[in-house]
Amino acid sequence: MTASTTPSWLLQEQFALCPCGCIGKRQKANFVDKTIVGGSKLVRQSIFADDTAALPGVLQELDPRVKLVSAVALLVVTSLVRHVPILLAVSALAALVAGLSKISVPFFLKRVWMFIPFFTGIVVLPATFSFITSGDIVVPLGHWFGHRVGLTRQGLTSAALLITRVAASISIVLLVVLTTSWTRLVASLRSLGLPRMFVMVLGMAHRYVFYLLNTVTDMYEARKARTARVEGSVANGRMFVAATAGSLFGKAHAMSDEVHQAMTARGYTGQARSLKTFQLRSADGLYVLACIAACALALGVDRALGR
Repeated sequence: MTASTTPSWLLQEQFALCPCGCIGKRQKANFVDKTIVGGSKLVRQSIFADDTAALPGVLQELDPRVKLVSAVALLVVTSLVRHVPILLAVSALAALVAGLSKISVPFFLKRVWMFIPFFTGIVVLPATFSFITSGDIVVPLGHWFGHRVGLTRQGLTSAALLITRVAASISIVLLVVLTTSWTRLVASLRSLGLPRMFVMVLGMAHRYVFYLLNTVTDMYEARKARTARVEGSVANGRMFVAATAGSLFGKAHAMSDEVHQAMTARGYTGQARSLKTFQLRSADGLYVLACIAACALALGVDRALGR
């Protein structure tokens, strides 16, 4: 073959993978890609929670029923506390217990403080202004129709109280979720007297959420692998979602029948069971006493500060 018959595109120089050779614009992922990535992260987080529940930590060794009852009591006390320092102390204590339970403290603090309190702060931000919550203006922002406008001390205090209360509550719930496997958690709910139908629906919903996420991910990856041209518009993404919604629910319905038949064939009667039997030990009693002492101390300090 001579050089004259060689295709021109084969003779052109190719840019290397270096900063000087990068040209063009970086295309942003559409909402379908972001949704798929978010679903994959949720599945990985669930697997990570099961891994942390198997670690030899302090809370992992306790009875799930004790952890549930203690968490409910701590949540009630957290909702009754009216001072920010006490709520911050509860969050710090939860981070300490997470470290003792072999959970990464930076990961725990990131899960608690980066998302939910941040969005809570956005929601309560308007309540900090003087035209919403009247009071002493500590951060003046000028005048509006002849009246001073700014952030009030009462509004900032209420916002800080709500944010820290949400953070403390999420810390308590996250400790239970990360240190207890899902099967033992569902079985402990049933042993505490919750209706069997409620527990069964909760367990099946948990399973089908991840099944649907895996199915959507597989369908989208198969579509991308069989697509020759780039379809990055929002309209094409919406068309894909609308076209595959019926197929997705059809697969889910067929799988539900198969799963129910398999469970019934194996003797399932709606009763949640766990391979490990629940047994109260001395460590559970010490943990209950510690939670009672923490609740009494928090309420006592809160009442003392309120005087």
